Amino acid sequence: MTGRRAVQPSQARQLPKRTSMDFPVVALGASAGGLDAFKKFFDALPANSGMAFVLIQHLDPTHESLMVDLLAGHTPMKVLQATDRMQVTRDHVYLIPPGAYLAISDGILRLSKPLERHGARMPFDFFLRSLAEECGERAICAILSGTGTDGSLGLKAVKEKGGLVIVQDPEEAAFDGMPRSAILGGGADLVLVAAKMPQALVRYARQTYVKVDLANVRPSDTVQEAFAGIIDLLAAKTPHDFSLYKQGTLQRRIARRMAMAGIENGAQYLQVLREASGERELLAKDLLINVTHFFRDPAAFDLLGEKIIPELVQRQTLDRPLRVWVPGCSTGEEAYSITMLFLEQIAAAKRNIKLHRNGIYPESIEADVVPTRLARFFTKGEHSYQVVRELREALVFTNQSLLADAPFSRLDLISCRNLLIYLDPEAQRKILSLFHFALHTDGVLFLGSSETVGNVSDRFEPISKKHRIYRHIGRSRPGEVEFPRGTKVAGRVLANNPTQQATSRRLGFGELSQRALLDAYAPASVLINTKHEGLYHFGVVDRYLRVVSGEGTRNVLAMARDGLRAKMRSAIQRAKQDRARVTVTGAQLERNERSVGVSITVLPVAGDSEELFLVSFVDDPTPLSSRVTSGESEVDASR
Repeated sequence: MTGRRAVQPSQARQLPKRTSMDFPVVALGASAGGLDAFKKFFDALPANSGMAFVLIQHLDPTHESLMVDLLAGHTPMKVLQATDRMQVTRDHVYLIPPGAYLAISDGILRLSKPLERHGARMPFDFFLRSLAEECGERAICAILSGTGTDGSLGLKAVKEKGGLVIVQDPEEAAFDGMPRSAILGGGADLVLVAAKMPQALVRYARQTYVKVDLANVRPSDTVQEAFAGIIDLLAAKTPHDFSLYKQGTLQRRIARRMAMAGIENGAQYLQVLREASGERELLAKDLLINVTHFFRDPAAFDLLGEKIIPELVQRQTLDRPLRVWVPGCSTGEEAYSITMLFLEQIAAAKRNIKLHRNGIYPESIEADVVPTRLARFFTKGEHSYQVVRELREALVFTNQSLLADAPFSRLDLISCRNLLIYLDPEAQRKILSLFHFALHTDGVLFLGSSETVGNVSDRFEPISKKHRIYRHIGRSRPGEVEFPRGTKVAGRVLANNPTQQATSRRLGFGELSQRALLDAYAPASVLINTKHEGLYHFGVVDRYLRVVSGEGTRNVLAMARDGLRAKMRSAIQRAKQDRARVTVTGAQLERNERSVGVSITVLPVAGDSEELFLVSFVDDPTPLSSRVTSGESEVDASR
C-alpha cells in the first residue's frame, strides 16, 4: 500500500491550544513485535475515518526512531513524531519519540521525561490515564504485541470513563505478554486480530454514543423507553439489581454496550438481551464499573496511614480484633492498600500479630506502590507481583450486596470509595445509615473524592473534608436503620409500600437483636454440605480455618489449621452417621506461640434440598500451656 511521505516534526505546524476533543482518539500500545501489528492495523484502516491515532511503542532511548518512515507507506494519513504542545487532529498518526513519556491535555500532546528507572517504564499506562481524562467516551485503547504488562492499568481508566478497549488476539501477537495481561485483568471489550480492529473501530465511532457529548445530552428516547425493561431483565436473570443506581449513569453505560454491538434502537437491544445470556453478563459487568488501583488518591491514603490508622491501632485493646470492611473492593487493590497501612503501623507499634490470602497483579503496579512496599509486601514474578502470604492472610474476600445483604458490625474502619456516586440519593442514605450502625463509636468512614456523608452529617464528623474521611459520632435511633431483607424483590417493594416498610422496620429490630446476640455469644461457625464445602461462615472462623495457596477451594478440611483436621473429620463423620449433634474435644492448634485446646461441634441441619452441617469451634477455657504475658497477646486483624 502506498501513501504520503512521512512528515518530520519540524514540518508539522504547531497549532493553538484547543479546549475539547469532538472526535475519537485511538491509542495503540506495543513493544516487541509491535511494528508488524501496526502495519496490519493501518493496512486495513479505511481512509478518512475521522479519528486520530497515537502510537506508544517501547523504543530504545539511545537511538533515533525510524517508525515514522516505516509506517508512512501503510496509511494515507500524515505520520508525525510527536513534539511538545503539538495539536491532535483528525486523520493524523502521532508517534511517541524515544526516551519520553507522552500525555494529552486540552487537545494537545505533552512530552515529559520518565521518572522511573529504565526497566520499569510504563509509557502506555501513562498516556492512557491522560487520554481517559481528556476524551472520556471517545477514548479508545488498542493493546498489541509486546512483552510485559504495560497498558493493563491504564486501560482501567479508559473503561471507567466509558471508552473502548480492544486487545490483539494473543494467538496472533508475536509476543503475547501485553495482550494476555490485559485479557486476564478482565478489561478487554473486544479481542481481535490486528486486521479486524479497524472495522470494529469504524462501526463504534459511527454510533450516537460516541458522536454526541452524553454528559450534556439526554440519552436517546429508545434507550429511555427500554431502560425499565433492561433493568428488570438484569434483576431477573443475573445476580444484580440496579434499580437504585443513578439512571443517567446506567443509561450511558447501556448506550456504550449498544454502540459496541452496533445497535441504535433500545427495543432491539432489549430483545438481544432476552436471547443472549452472554450479552446480559457483559452488560451487568459494565454497569458495575470494576475499576480500582493501589493507593488511589495518594494524599488521602497518606493521611489515613499517618494519622487515622495509628490512632485506631494505639487505642485497640489486645483482646479485641481490628475489624475493617471494604465493600465494593473490585479486584482487591484498595483492600490490600489499607491492610498494608495497618501492618506497617502494627509493626511500628511492635504488636505481635499473625495473619492469611492470594493476589497476583501486573508489574505496572510499580506506578502506584512505592519501592519499600513492593519489597515488603510483594514477591516479584515474571512480569507480575504476588502479594506476600502475611498480607494475603489478613484478608477475607466474599461476594456481598450492600443493598441486599446484612451488614457487618463492630467495625473500626469502613472504606467505601467511588461506589455511592453510582447510586441514587435514597440508596446512599440507606447505606450511610448501615455504615453508622456497623461502626464502633469513633470508628472511621473513608469515602471517594467525589462523595460526602450528605444529610447524615449529625452521624459523622469530618476528620478531613478534603480527603472525605469521617468519624462516627452519636447513636443510631430506634427504627432509623433499614436492614436489607436479603432479596432483590423485597428491596424494590419496600421503596414504594409504606405498610411493608413499617413491617421491615419491625423486622429490623429483630435482625438487630439477633445479630447483636450472635456477635456477642455465638461461636465461630461454618455451614457445610456433604462434600465438606463451606457455604456460609459466621464469626472469626479464620482462627480455625485458613485460605490455602494456589487454586481456590471451599473444602473446610483442606482449610483447617494444623491440629484440627483429624478431629473435625471425625466429628463430621459421626454426625453424618448418627444424624445427631456431636462434640469432640482434645483438638490443639498453635496460636501466638502457645498451644490452644479447641472443641468442635457438628450439628446436622435440614436444608431445602440437601443435608447440611453446622461446624462450630470453641476455645477451651484453660490453655494447654502457661499463658504468655499480656503484652504478647494476639491481635486478630483478619478483617
